[in-house]
Amino acid sequence: MNINLNPTPNADTLATLDCLQLAVSKALERKRRLGQYSVQWTGDAPFAVGDDAPEHLRKATHLEATEPNK
Repeated sequence: MNINLNPTPNADTLATLDCLQLAVSKALERKRRLGQYSVQWTGDAPFAVGDDAPEHLRKATHLEATEPNK
């Protein structure tokens, strides 16, 4: 039995992915223009982008928390 771990996506799957990426890009741009923050995710934790983002979710705070002690 052969198992293909990285199958090539078909045309419908690629069209769906393109549609979702466009929708997310538009939503993030709209939030940016309205001055709203957005919550995004790194590999291990959420972080917020925007001027009105909660302090505990700001990206700079997240990066400081993951840096090794100097």
